[in-house]
Amino acid sequence: MAENRKRSWLLLGLIILAFILIPFLLFADAIEMWTQDFLESAGERSALVAAVLGTLLAIDILLPVPSSVVSTAAGLFLGFTGGMMTSLMGMTFSCSVGFWLGGRFGRPIASRLVGTGELQRLEDISRRVGDWLIVVARPVPVLAEASILFAGMSRMPTHRFMLLTTLSNLGISAVYAGIGALSATLNSFLLAVAASILVPLLAMMIMRRD
Repeated sequence: MAENRKRSWLLLGLIILAFILIPFLLFADAIEMWTQDFLESAGERSALVAAVLGTLLAIDILLPVPSSVVSTAAGLFLGFTGGMMTSLMGMTFSCSVGFWLGGRFGRPIASRLVGTGELQRLEDISRRVGDWLIVVARPVPVLAEASILFAGMSRMPTHRFMLLTTLSNLGISAVYAGIGALSATLNSFLLAVAASILVPLLAMMIMRRD
């Protein structure tokens, strides 16, 4: 059963990669030209770009924002340091809101936002890894948000929660911002898009290997 799941995730990853590659192979020149123009215009409005991307990450706990894509875009448009700090602040604010929601409203709102199935899965993982669930689940879509709500529900000490989430967000932000900045250097929008999709997909495969 576990082997079948791995094959399913691998197949999904290959399908997603194909959907990314085919349009770029067909329209590569036009896309690269548009990307270069956008990068130049974004450089002139870096404060606005940072505000928009940071806000998107800040509301990720409430809306289905593709945080990996947004964080990679931050590195692409703002450079490594600016992208990393924008991603870190947005993600950390989102975590704080989720922690408060989990502690204030508990299981009903958590079940509504992420589903009872994911909450049950988090409880199983939490029994194995404890508070480090926050760090382990951060790169995984849905589980990342669910783990934050779960931490609030379980009354994790606030100072420990903030320490774990800040360090985890710093690491994730550095990775995505680095990929985005490298993509800008190589003038390759394809690298940024592919990495922003495949990195969380790989994390999901690792988390679901059992």
